[in-house]
Amino acid sequence: MCGIFAYLNYHVPRTRREILEILIKGLQRLEYRGYDSAGVGIDGGNSKDWESNAKSIHLIKQRGKVKALDEEIHKQKDIDLDLEFDVHLGIAHTRWATHGVPSPVNSHPHRSDKTNEFIVIHNGIITNYKDLRKFLESKGYEFESETDTETIAKLVKYMYDNRESDDISFATLVERVIQQLEGSFALVFKSVHYPGEAVGTRRGSPLLMGVRSDHKLSADHIPVLYRSSAKDKKGCTTLSRAGQDTSLFPVDEKAVEYYFASDASAVIEHTNRVIFLEDDDVAVVVDGRLSIHRIKRTAGDYPARAIQTLQMELQQIMKGNFSSFMQKEIFEQPESVVNTMRGRVNFENNTVILGGLKDHIKEIQRCRRLILIACGTSYHAGVATRQVLEELTELPVMVELASDFLDRNTPVFRDDVCFFISQSGETADSLMALRYCKDRGALTVGITNTVGSSISRETDCGVHINAGPEIGVASTKAYTSQFVALIMFALLMCDDRISMQPRRREIIQGLKILPDLIKEVLRLDNEIQKLAEELYQEKSVLIMGRGYHYATCLEGALKIKEITYMHSEGILAGELKHGPLALVDKLMPVIMIIMRDHTYTKCQNALQQVIARQGRPIVICDEDDYETIKNSSRAINVPHCVDCLQGILSVIPLQLLSFHLAVLRGYDVDCPRNLAKSVTVE
Repeated sequence: MCGIFAYLNYHVPRTRREILEILIKGLQRLEYRGYDSAGVGIDGGNSKDWESNAKSIHLIKQRGKVKALDEEIHKQKDIDLDLEFDVHLGIAHTRWATHGVPSPVNSHPHRSDKTNEFIVIHNGIITNYKDLRKFLESKGYEFESETDTETIAKLVKYMYDNRESDDISFATLVERVIQQLEGSFALVFKSVHYPGEAVGTRRGSPLLMGVRSDHKLSADHIPVLYRSSAKDKKGCTTLSRAGQDTSLFPVDEKAVEYYFASDASAVIEHTNRVIFLEDDDVAVVVDGRLSIHRIKRTAGDYPARAIQTLQMELQQIMKGNFSSFMQKEIFEQPESVVNTMRGRVNFENNTVILGGLKDHIKEIQRCRRLILIACGTSYHAGVATRQVLEELTELPVMVELASDFLDRNTPVFRDDVCFFISQSGETADSLMALRYCKDRGALTVGITNTVGSSISRETDCGVHINAGPEIGVASTKAYTSQFVALIMFALLMCDDRISMQPRRREIIQGLKILPDLIKEVLRLDNEIQKLAEELYQEKSVLIMGRGYHYATCLEGALKIKEITYMHSEGILAGELKHGPLALVDKLMPVIMIIMRDHTYTKCQNALQQVIARQGRPIVICDEDDYETIKNSSRAINVPHCVDCLQGILSVIPLQLLSFHLAVLRGYDVDCPRNLAKSVTVE
């Protein structure tokens, strides 16, 4: 949802202009997470001494995209942009509104008081903020915004005002604050009382740290510090002291830079060395040393956090020659499906290896039921592959929307295997459903596109889809890669069944030619653009199909809704006579997906029913299906493939259509209104 970014330079001289450029660039990389307002918090003084400058904080906030904030920064008259800082912490935020309308006062960073003693940036939702706000108002703290986040800023000020001693640490204050918070959060704090110090923490929302130094670091793991049971003179439990062996720092106390971010795309141009924080970690940077604290020790806790090396490259998160990230990601699909299969499918001997499942595959093969749990596009990937999963595994397969799954308190048993499909690996409802299933003893499997994400860490095993970073809010290449990953799982499940071998070989050979067939479909781009020119002024569009293509209808309709703001509906062709046929007339645009598979005859019947009601159907069909082409007002011909893989080829024209419709209607394809890429709140 929201994007948070912070940059701390320690003994790396940077001008205020350079610091602000780093913060703005970080926000631009995270803008797909939210883009209705943005803000930064930096040191405010203009003296030559960085410590005296750190005694005041300057906030700049603006409604609209990050570009509007950048313009506002350059209008500031009271800050010297060329002033150099040896040590400085700047924090920045791009917002997706949950509490309060988009406005400068509701945007982050939020402040503790009018003198900005403490400021905070937040991604998530605090569910008990009303109770906390009521308490703080009773203590005389004044609120200026409608947000839940302002409660955190006021609460840390309350903790500081009621401290038992003047030498209380910033980390201790933050630990006391998060013990009072309910809900989900990723937070970074800055304070005039702790110059050059940063504290970040998370629970339920993602937060990682990047480390950059030209000097050797003291370790490649950071031990986690826990509160000791010893009490100080005031009767408070004390925290183990961060020292040489318990913190990360450059050897010989040299220069270092730290970055806090919601995801890796914001830090990759600065460093590929990152630390993924776990729930309830408190990461503290003091005097250039990073230490990680936790309040309670629980069973199964890892004793340290590893510094990991990202495999992502900067060009993967750049648009290149494309007009938008969505267009780029649609055209990357021939490569992204190859990357999903690389090293996993052997086309010579028709075998599939999924390394992330190898220790659990026997247990999965013994299960009684498969449950696929997801939201949005990831849910459609589950619907698209349910039929082939049932065919190859001979198990009942349920596909569930995570929010509904939780609302129903669905019965889950120890011999169930639950799949959690999520591009980001941070989807809040899917994450809560994962914990629900783990509590009931089910084996959990993650299908994600993000290394180090919450779902990939918390599941028992999983498959990384390797689609590469997906920046566009409307998911495209992640859908086709999730589709392929689930097909590979189905093939793995039946590799020892003799009766299934002819079907397995057929599907594996279909996977082999799939990238070339996708390239053929992408060559239809100009034809689909012409179709979009005929449809872009319409108010509504119906998309019909059945069998393997019902999911394609749902996914195509979702894409059109997401980025064109047209009403669109995916309809199961078998349900046409049970209501939807009433919508069909000569003015209603109808797109039908008719492929030569086991539902072909039934789809032809549906086509005739639409024509009989003066409908003028646009048909996506096989390139040599002359009967269907003859009965349609317009046909988009796609190459033929194995029936269970045809859905990948039939969804791409709808992805392209939604893209061109949005462009023709004048909308920002990558930043649709009211939406954000990673849904980390319920």
